[in-house]
Amino acid sequence: MGGKRKTNENEGMEGEEDSKHNIKKMKKEKSEILPSSIKNKEKRSAVHAKLKHQKKLDKRKKLKARDAAAKRALELGEEPPPKQIPRTIENTREADETVCMPDDEELFAGNDADEFSAVLKQDRTPKILITTCRFNSTRGPAFITELLSVIPNSHYYKRGTYDLKKIVEYANNKEFTSIIVVHTNRREPDALLIIGLPDGPTAHFKLSSLVLRKDIKNHGNPTSHEPELVLNNFTTRLGHRIGRLIQSLFPQSPNFRGRRVVTFHNQRDFIFFRHHRYIFETKEIKQSESKGKKAKDTKGESISKEKVIARLQECGPRFTLKLVSLQHGTFDTRGGEFEWVHKPEMDTSRRRFFL
Repeated sequence: MGGKRKTNENEGMEGEEDSKHNIKKMKKEKSEILPSSIKNKEKRSAVHAKLKHQKKLDKRKKLKARDAAAKRALELGEEPPPKQIPRTIENTREADETVCMPDDEELFAGNDADEFSAVLKQDRTPKILITTCRFNSTRGPAFITELLSVIPNSHYYKRGTYDLKKIVEYANNKEFTSIIVVHTNRREPDALLIIGLPDGPTAHFKLSSLVLRKDIKNHGNPTSHEPELVLNNFTTRLGHRIGRLIQSLFPQSPNFRGRRVVTFHNQRDFIFFRHHRYIFETKEIKQSESKGKKAKDTKGESISKEKVIARLQECGPRFTLKLVSLQHGTFDTRGGEFEWVHKPEMDTSRRRFFL
């Protein structure tokens, strides 16, 4: 009998604890009511505003606690807590087997034998032929004149009614190293075709967000010096190949006196083009110093010091490229073999990049 009473008492105690736990859970759920579950619009907006304000307060408390911990660590001579790295699409990208490693011997061996090695080893000087599609627009020539000022040793030829294969043959006979075709649609340049000579490859880019030099505020005028070339974030095998194709358009001996910089920055498979020149300016900085001890009658003396400041001035144009296809050899729409083609099925994930 005594054993049964004890078991009944234990069961009763457990039942009471469960009921208390359920009550606490119900209260917590009531306090954390989602605004989407409230049908009344005024109450819903009030609850949403309250939750938003509470989140803001919690965030501010966390920031204050983190700053206080860092300050305390500095005072004690200890290492401050590590900074938290924010999660972005770039640093959470999907793992890719084709990402180039610095100790990849196969990649370096391929660089010595690819189509761009003669230009990049300075055995040949880059010579670029720029032309248009058959139906040119009013804004196309303005863009081409600015391309001529960006790319050294580039020459413009009118397209006329010539077929692109005939133009490739003519450019090979005249010892050009590359061809750039500017395609226009509805009076707006919308595509670039870059053909490496004599053996290819051919890259087709979609062109968007074009801003000409005259439309850039406080723009500078470029000089005739050979520019420095900056290529950013071309990390995969395909990106490395596209980077070498772009690199073959420019001479490999920049003139640093010209202070010109041409940048191709790859981010999420969009290649952003910028053209700058950097300027060095001397700026006077005034510093106030008081003689002797601090007193009411003493006045601070201002001492001016010169400081050299570097700043960038954009020269234009400004545009964005997106790779559509990369083809083996020179331009051939029928019998051409493609290395890479962009397809809609590839855009299923936001964290998958190919360059």
